[in-house]
Amino acid sequence: MIIEDPASPLLADYVGLTDVVRRTKHEPEKGFFIAEGAQVMQRAARAGYPLRSVLLAPNREVPDGLPDAPVLQASYEVLEAVTGFHVHRGALASFGRLPLPSATEVLAQSSRVLVLEDVNNHTNLGAVFRSAAGLGMDAVLLSPTCCDPLYRRAVRVSMGEVFALLYAYLDPFPAGIEQVRAAGFRVLAMTPGGTDLGEVDVSARTALLLGAEGPGLTEAAMAASDLRVGLPMAGGVDSLNIAAAAAVGCWVVGRRPGAR
Repeated sequence: MIIEDPASPLLADYVGLTDVVRRTKHEPEKGFFIAEGAQVMQRAARAGYPLRSVLLAPNREVPDGLPDAPVLQASYEVLEAVTGFHVHRGALASFGRLPLPSATEVLAQSSRVLVLEDVNNHTNLGAVFRSAAGLGMDAVLLSPTCCDPLYRRAVRVSMGEVFALLYAYLDPFPAGIEQVRAAGFRVLAMTPGGTDLGEVDVSARTALLLGAEGPGLTEAAMAASDLRVGLPMAGGVDSLNIAAAAAVGCWVVGRRPGAR
């Protein structure tokens, strides 16, 4: 179906995609999220998220492997008027959300997890999920103040790997860290100056705890952990970006004996 009017109600899911404040409230409340690009759309479909609609530029076709759903086409000018940016990939899709598991359910199915506190930058969160999925972690637990893993930018930066990992919210936080420890995990808090992570025994069930870019972990979160760990820095550098630190940490923990 060709849409010529940016105000068409058929495009409601796609309105104002650059309005972060609106989208981060609107999408979870309405039970959907936006995927951008063929590969991400295909991964969402394979993960079982129900497809609501596809929105394409005139020179684009529906990616292979997507279930039947309304297909909307519009000019790049209409797409930009609706979304607020130039949709250079030419393909967007709206998917319904699935119920999230509880932290208890996630922990029962995992042996190595990331626990994130107040990571509210979508680019960083997407990069962390991609590293976690690619480097052997089983799941991610989020404090209630973390941003939405299914926000469009987080999904895109993760290359759809947010669909590959179990995740849940750990609430309350940091009190919920005790739930992780009670499930048999040793909680390692990553912070500058901590014990060299490369020298720590990670053969048992391990949870790697990381904080937001800049402030890092709160003292309360670190106090709830079993051990403070860090990465040795050279050249007077204090620390790495959270996405880079998470990648190194996932590589160390994910390589433990018996890891996939």
